Amino acid sequence: QVQLVESGGGSVQAGDSLRLSCAASGRTFSTHVMGWFRQAPGKEREFVATITWNGGTFYRNSVKGRFTISRDNAKNMVSLQMNSLKPDDTAVYYCATTARIGIVVTPGEYDYWGQGTQVTVSS
Repeated sequence: QVQLVESGGGSVQAGDSLRLSCAASGRTFSTHVMGWFRQAPGKEREFVATITWNGGTFYRNSVKGRFTISRDNAKNMVSLQMNSLKPDDTAVYYCATTARIGIVVTPGEYDYWGQGTQVTVSS
């Protein structure tokens, strides 16, 4: 059974940093696209960042230059380093994976999801 488990969320002040991690199990993810999404209260789930099997990355505009997605295929893990956090980054962050190829930004194209981890940024 495929399982994704996020960790690393918390409550921080604006300008601080957090590092989210996602541990994957149940199959080999080294050839799969991994992504991070977030959902704030009352809003739809939105794309944050994605990384292809060979390290190609893509970010939503509002996090470019502040967030960095990376992966360790040997450990079946993907991380999201978040710097210069803003109150608008407050949300539940989800890790997801898909067997589709290339840059995938639509939530509906991801096959498996983690349970989410809360990130709260106060001003």
